Parts: sequence; structure tokens; C-alpha cells
Amino acid sequence: MTRRSIAGSAAPPRLVAFLRAINVGGHVVRMDELRRVFESLKLRNVETFIASGNVLFEGGVGDAARLEQRIERALAQALRYDVGAFIRSTAELAGIAAYRPFGAGEPAGSKLSVVFLKSAPDPALRRNIEALRVATDDFHVNGREVYWLCRGGRMSESPVGARFGKVLGTNGTMRNVTTIRKLVARHAAPPAPARERKRPAQARGR
Repeated sequence: MTRRSIAGSAAPPRLVAFLRAINVGGHVVRMDELRRVFESLKLRNVETFIASGNVLFEGGVGDAARLEQRIERALAQALRYDVGAFIRSTAELAGIAAYRPFGAGEPAGSKLSVVFLKSAPDPALRRNIEALRVATDDFHVNGREVYWLCRGGRMSESPVGARFGKVLGTNGTMRNVTTIRKLVARHAAPPAPARERKRPAQARGR
């Protein structure tokens, strides 16, 4: 697995930890409690964004995987259950928000979500994700993110939603792209040009 580093600079990098299993499945966590856990790790300027487990902070220069592990251990000790942490810089997040895997914009009435992974999926996992595609649901893998377009609008009613969860297991955490774009806009991450996925010359119709 490729080692991920957090580059140091004169100004500390602004990072976001997307946490899995916060305020879902009966696990109720107060945001001030999350902030205290991050501050106990000597991370600075800690801030939460809505109550779904999105924590912004500065510091942690070095190996990203080790920082994720430190955060996960601290959260498990404080909350008494396992919580996954998936770190991205605000610059990376700007690129994720600008990426257009299914064309210039989402179709009316559809929902687009992004799943954050620890690392890019191996070929077998990628095939399993792509095999979930149906007329109402499309999936696209780009690096450490999986984009899920639900044309029906309600992911809870998707015919492949439960299967997608089983394919991923606890390897990722998902956020609505609207949440990601709001987070980027609010925290003024460096702008990234919109990137549209290059589609084959003869795309299969759905």
C-alpha cells in the first residue's frame, strides 16, 4: 500500500477527518466530546462541521495512516466503540468536490455521494463495486474515493444500497456531495478546476 504523507510547510495543513459510525446506529456523540478527543492529541484549531462526524484541525504533519490510527485509538478509548477515521486535506477535498464522474452535473432528482477509503481499492474490490451498477445507480472509483449516483433520489430505497454496504464493509465512510461542497466553500480551500470524467467514445446507454 502506498504510504500517504502530510506535507509540512510554514503554515500547518488544514485537515479533515471523516469519521465512520458517529451519530448512527444508536451511537450518539456530542460534538464537544469529539473536539476534546482531537485536542488531547495535540491537534490545533479543532472544529466540527455538522453532527455526522466531520472534524477539521491543524497539525499532524507526517504519515497520514499513523495519524488516522492515533485518532481511532483515542476515539475507541473515549467512546467505547470502534470509529474509523479517513483523513483528507482541504486541498484534496476541493478536488474531490470539483470532480465530475458522471458529467457536468447531477441529473435532476438524483443524489450523489462520496465514499472515503483508506487507500485505492484493489482490482477485486473495484470489480465488485462496478458490478453493482444498475439503471438507477451508477458507481465510479477515482483514487481513494468511490462516487455513487442514485438516480432514484433515495439511497435508502436503492435496490443495491444494502449490497454496496456489504461490499465495502467497514472500509469507508460516506458523505453527500452537498456536505462536501459546503465544507469546501466554508473553509476556503484552494480552488481546484472542475474535472469531468473522460467518457468512452461509445458510452453504453442506460
